[in-house]
Amino acid sequence: MSKFWKAVVVYIKKSDMLLLSVAVVCTVFGIVMIHSVTDSGQYIVIQTAAMVLGIGMFVLFSIVDVDIFADKSVILYIVSVLFIASLLRWGVAGNSGNRAWLRFGPIGIQPAEVVKFLFIIVLAKLMITLYDRRGLNRPLSVLALLLVFGTIFGLIVVVSADLGSALVYFFIFTVMLFTGGLSLWWFLGGAAMLAAAIPFVWNRFLDAGQKNRILAPYDASVDPTGLGVRWQANQSTLAISSGGLAGQGLGQGKMTQAGSVPQQHTDFIFSAIGEELGFIGCALVIVLLLVLIIRCFWVARHCNYPLGMLVCSGIGAMFIAQMVENIGMCLGLTPVIGLTLPFFSYGGSSILTNFIAIGIVSGIKMRARAQRMSRY
Repeated sequence: MSKFWKAVVVYIKKSDMLLLSVAVVCTVFGIVMIHSVTDSGQYIVIQTAAMVLGIGMFVLFSIVDVDIFADKSVILYIVSVLFIASLLRWGVAGNSGNRAWLRFGPIGIQPAEVVKFLFIIVLAKLMITLYDRRGLNRPLSVLALLLVFGTIFGLIVVVSADLGSALVYFFIFTVMLFTGGLSLWWFLGGAAMLAAAIPFVWNRFLDAGQKNRILAPYDASVDPTGLGVRWQANQSTLAISSGGLAGQGLGQGKMTQAGSVPQQHTDFIFSAIGEELGFIGCALVIVLLLVLIIRCFWVARHCNYPLGMLVCSGIGAMFIAQMVENIGMCLGLTPVIGLTLPFFSYGGSSILTNFIAIGIVSGIKMRARAQRMSRY
């Protein structure tokens, strides 16, 4: 038994307890808010169970070397593609209307959420391999990267119409390429091609509802009455603004308790926090998430290991994209596209994915590498 406890002490000293502690605080904070805004004990049980299981996943994925997963990157990629493609046959619509879920009784799994950390590992391994073979900035290398990303991105958009998750993947892809040393000329070329493609995609592939959803935060004429596509964001901003500095009190928010805020335990939990805990509660949420994000990039900067650096950067980018888009849509600054706030929103698959992600970061921090990153 003494050996066991010695191993526990060694693990605690080497692993990233800051990441785990902040993640647990965020999740407990979220559970408190979920309890405040819902009458269902089922949500609390599922979220708490997901947190406990998530802590176990954190320990497991911090113990297992990320290289073991990276060496099986081809298998991981095939599994990722098949997992998302399974939505064609068994996918069901969630609260947002996107066919993005697999249901097993009361348990729902969102493949695009689970695949995020697998995609990050696959992309990091591919970037290292391409760099060693022919250099990252060669046209064939860029084409290979685009094919790997484009297949996942296209599947998510076509199969589930989950634009929110697809945009997170796009941000992860962009940040990892930048971190990995892709020439800025490629980014400029990509931006030009994207700008040229937007009118074509806008006119050929988006229906009127999707267009209005994108334009709504920036053009009031899209929904002059505020009762259509802008209704969700309007309700959210009203709830947040009514919270003032310290909020109306936990469980006392008038709009939140009346159910006037849509999806207040999932996508719009930030608005419930704003109404009941005010500016102070919102600021605390942002600070906690920023600590997680900064820590991911700190580990990336100091791990002295190219693969680890890319993986940590991708995970940090994942949290940035979700935080900015979720808080932005709650404030009416970005389109409402259905995206959870990391660790705070209700969702078992989201919680597990986030704990696995920070467990991987912790594992990278635990293992010192002699290999330098001068090439990056």
